[in-house]
Amino acid sequence: MGWLSMPLSSMHPHSTPKEYLDAQFTFEHAYDAEGKRIEGGVANPLPAGVSTRGLRVIASSCLRNKVWYAAIAPLENGKAGPVFAAVVLVRWNPRASDGYVFAYKDMDETAGPFECECPERILRLLDPTENHAALVWRRRCIRNLMRETRKLEDGMQIRLPSKIRFTDGYEGDVFFIRKQGRKTTLALTADGPPCYRIGNLARMNFTIVPQTRVHKTLFG
Repeated sequence: MGWLSMPLSSMHPHSTPKEYLDAQFTFEHAYDAEGKRIEGGVANPLPAGVSTRGLRVIASSCLRNKVWYAAIAPLENGKAGPVFAAVVLVRWNPRASDGYVFAYKDMDETAGPFECECPERILRLLDPTENHAALVWRRRCIRNLMRETRKLEDGMQIRLPSKIRFTDGYEGDVFFIRKQGRKTTLALTADGPPCYRIGNLARMNFTIVPQTRVHKTLFG
């Protein structure tokens, strides 16, 4: 499926991507015996030959208003099926000059999404699956969560998986960590000043470069 764009008026009564997507992916529709959707709802209990299908969002998170992750249960005749993960790409620009402030592109975990920062609380709600693409995606999310626990210590030397080119033209993959309160910056040498920053550095697949420490010689 491609991108679906809309103005703020089309999101009413919702004012954020998360609110809209939570509502968009929570529904239940009735169908007749031929599989045609019945408009206007049906009585409960269901008449003969009528069935209902839908989805229910159990938990969701819209990270940085860029990706919406959700644990979703499929519904059939009011009963919930195995919970799966949905991944929706989001474009959110309240100041868009053309008025189209919101756009989204949806997929589920079986599509093998590139985005894999699903929160742990959502991953824990998913039911087991045998789908290979979904399993690979879940493992990638777990690896990202494990990387978040790695501590970046002041003075640590790291090597990135590939060289990064910065706006000043410098290109490199080996840096020294500089901690300034909660801010993490990068230096080019062990005693050099901090000069670069990289977003989500802790989640990157970097390696720690062992450092040789020279100890003072003590004479008796």
